[in-house]
Amino acid sequence: MGVFDDAKDAAEATGKKVGEWADDTKERISDKVDEVQADAKVNAAEKERDATHAKNEYKEELRKD
Repeated sequence: MGVFDDAKDAAEATGKKVGEWADDTKERISDKVDEVQADAKVNAAEKERDATHAKNEYKEELRKD
């Protein structure tokens, strides 16, 4: 039974390691998704800021004439 127990222990250790790897990978993917979403929000805010700035400059030019 020693060989069988050793194989069982090795299989359990491998299964545990694979589970940890899967959890780590899931967490990395989640972190990357969060990062991409944050970058998209920043880009949208920057575009809105630039558009508002351009609109305000245009309106200021109209006031001058």
